[in-house]
Amino acid sequence: MEKITILIADDSTPFREGMRAMLRRENELTLTGEAISGVEAIRMAIHLQPDVVLMDLHMPDGNGIDATRAIVAQSPHIRVLVLTMFEDDDSVFAALQAGARGYLLKGADKAEILRAIRAVHSGEAIFGPAIAQRLMGYFATLRRPAMVQPPFPELTGREREILSMIAQGRTNQEIAADLVVSLKTVRNHVSNIFSKLHVADRAQAMSAARKAGLGAD
Repeated sequence: MEKITILIADDSTPFREGMRAMLRRENELTLTGEAISGVEAIRMAIHLQPDVVLMDLHMPDGNGIDATRAIVAQSPHIRVLVLTMFEDDDSVFAALQAGARGYLLKGADKAEILRAIRAVHSGEAIFGPAIAQRLMGYFATLRRPAMVQPPFPELTGREREILSMIAQGRTNQEIAADLVVSLKTVRNHVSNIFSKLHVADRAQAMSAARKAGLGAD
């Protein structure tokens, strides 16, 4: 069975003790060192060259994000698995951008942590359920189609409606009858349309409208 060497980077003594006890019971997992600051994590990772670094994000003397970035930049083969209390979007995405291959919350159970260590060592990216849900929500938002802006956004809804009728070849009288408004009202709208579209006459307005897909009905 292939051995996996591990460096713990966390300033919490109870957490390190718990991880130490957990790793001792796994034959193929070997603890090579423990760092209690960001700077120490970088130094020890470069010196010891562990397969996996278990990285907390909040440590004195250099945070886990900066430490992750430095370790991955100098030793790309080292896999960083974040184990932290922070589950906010900024922390998650900052860690991933820094090069972390996995992200778990410290509340994860023993089996989940061990599975994550083995998974990131084998080249997988792995996230706890809460983090995976955040990532899915983020990318689902990215996939949502942007609201399609109607053609000629400078026009009012009524002006766009009248422009569409102009594109269909309707006269002012016909437009007035269809909309049940006065001829003067239609003429005022048409004048505003010409001004906003910077066209000189009805023919130019019709051409612009048809190019934008209006009047196709």
